[in-house]
This record gives sequence, structure tokens and C-alpha cells, in this order.
Amino acid sequence: MKPQNIKHSFISLKTVHVTCVLCLLLAGAFPSYANETPKPPAKPVARLVSTSAQEVPARVRARLIGISSAPKRPRDATNVAPRILVAATDGEQRAFELINDQRRTRNRKSLEWDSELCRLARMHSENMARYGFLSHVDQDGLDTSGRAAELSIVRWQALGENIAYNQGFDDPAAFAVERWMISDKHRDNILNAGFTHSGLGVARSADGRVFFTQVFLTR
Repeated sequence: MKPQNIKHSFISLKTVHVTCVLCLLLAGAFPSYANETPKPPAKPVARLVSTSAQEVPARVRARLIGISSAPKRPRDATNVAPRILVAATDGEQRAFELINDQRRTRNRKSLEWDSELCRLARMHSENMARYGFLSHVDQDGLDTSGRAAELSIVRWQALGENIAYNQGFDDPAAFAVERWMISDKHRDNILNAGFTHSGLGVARSADGRVFFTQVFLTR
């Protein structure tokens, strides 16, 4: 199956932005306050957002990742951004293995772990945890492809991203994957046979919320 390109969130791309937002707001999910003393959530809360693939004109993608469609001269090796390898944390590895379990169960090839995508995903989760937002677009207005370009991740055919947060669960990684799998758009990304590589980043906010970002890529 021929992979599709990433769906971008920028209005200037003149693309239709289809974002699936699934909010699980259980009764008593938010903290209550008595005499100005905060109490922990009575029940877990979760929220998920995903994008699915969408074709984007080559000239637009070329502009986003900072390359020209014209033939390029060999680059000076000193100008190439260094490849920074990061090891997966226990939580990241746990969620990644559960994702591949879902793929294998449905006769999909397992995703290959990519350290650069882990770094990309982790930075976004840390940003969301630090500033308290949940979006594919960061504080600088960059979506997944823009953030990838900043890390010199530019040689790809398709790119996708799932994000989520939850709070109050003994196994937050398992809950995030469970919620992704019952959401059409998240599940489409997870089971997309066109994606070959992936990286997953997890970060915890000061109030205990656990943020997840998974980036999918086809080289």
C-alpha cells in the first residue's frame, strides 16, 4: 500500500484539518477544593488527540522541511546536524511494545524503534507537560513536520502522530494504548501498514498528568 503524507494543521497549507478529539471526563474527575486545600482527582481522567495521513503538495512539504525541489549540491559534512541517540525509558518502551502487540495481533509488521523519533516525541511530551497544553502544534506554532525539520529529520515519505495524557492510573502506558485503540483515528495510525518506524516520548507534569506522544514515519 502506498503511504500517504502527513496531515498538517496549518491553515496556510489549504488542507482540510481533520482532528479527532476524544475526551473521557468521568464524574468527579476534576479536583475539588475545600478551604482552599486541593484534593486529588477522585477518578482518573484522560484526553486523546490524533492526526491521520493526508496528501500534501510536494512543494509545500519541501518548504516546510527547508529543502528545495531543485537538484542539490553535496552538503558540507560540517553543516549536517549531529545524530543524537536517546534510550527509551521504561514507560516509553512499555507503550511501544503494546503498540507492536496490537499490530502483530492484526497481521501488521512490527514498527522499528527509531531513536531520533523518540527524541522528537519526548521533546513534545515534555513541552506539553511543562506548559499544560495538548496539541499537535507547539508553543512556537510548529506541527509534527516542523518540529521534525528542526531536528534535521527530513528524509521521510509519510509522518503521523498520536498524543494523549492521563492521570491516576497504575499503568498509564497501557491505558493510553487502550484508549488509542478504541478511537478510529488513533487506531488508523497505529495499524497503518505504511508506517515502518516509530518513536515514543513520555513526560510527567508537576500535577501528575502523564503525557504521551508517538510519532510514526515511513522512510
